[in-house]
Amino acid sequence: MDKKYKTIAKLGMFSKGLIYFLSGILTLMTALNLGGSTSGKSQVFDFIKKQPFAMALLVVIAAGLVCYAVWRFIQSIKNPEHIEDDWKGKTKRVAYFLSGIIYLVFSFLAVRHLWSSSSGGGGKSILSSLSPTLFTILFLLIGVILIIKAGYHIKQAYQKEFMKRFSISDRKWHKAAKNAGYFGFYARGFVILIIAYFFLRAGLYSKENEVKGTKEAFSFLQESDYGTILMATAAAGLAAYGLFIILLSRYRRFDA
Repeated sequence: MDKKYKTIAKLGMFSKGLIYFLSGILTLMTALNLGGSTSGKSQVFDFIKKQPFAMALLVVIAAGLVCYAVWRFIQSIKNPEHIEDDWKGKTKRVAYFLSGIIYLVFSFLAVRHLWSSSSGGGGKSILSSLSPTLFTILFLLIGVILIIKAGYHIKQAYQKEFMKRFSISDRKWHKAAKNAGYFGFYARGFVILIIAYFFLRAGLYSKENEVKGTKEAFSFLQESDYGTILMATAAAGLAAYGLFIILLSRYRRFDA
């Protein structure tokens, strides 16, 4: 594979992993009453803004997320890893393309935080202009897609497929990386299922047009029975997922 593709992929994976790691750590600190906050990606950018050299950090992370989006587009269009041309392969390449669009949006959020700490309301204004029928169809579709995505992560954890991406079998911390990925994929699948529930419920019953993400999923866990335990477990799992992706940015296999 072209070396520049590998560089783009690794930079992108590192930024993605860092965001998930910080999101998990900040939420875990909240669950343990250590001064954090229930955190999604936007809240991670708020946290970074308070750190030394915040502007430089946000620029680097935004550039990394753009790299990750570009890598997803390369996987979808160029197919450098020679994904098979059957229906399963085509579905995977479409998913990569959609993932690229999502991470371009995340990079936009990072850039926006360079100038403003406000979260804005553009999403709600767009959604409020939709007809009730179109709103219902859109949110139900997103909910179903998220359920499929959650199932994919849980399947990867159950079958330990994620380790196929690594080239670290000869390293002494191979088992630690495997456990981080195992825990992380289960946790991320669990959190995505909660977000899917929000979208399905909004599509069926709500007229508020509210888009809810990771932060709201953690708040939902916190308000449930055994909330602190559930939130702490899910947050630790998300941090483990971020750590796994950071490791993957260093030891990712790109051969078939």
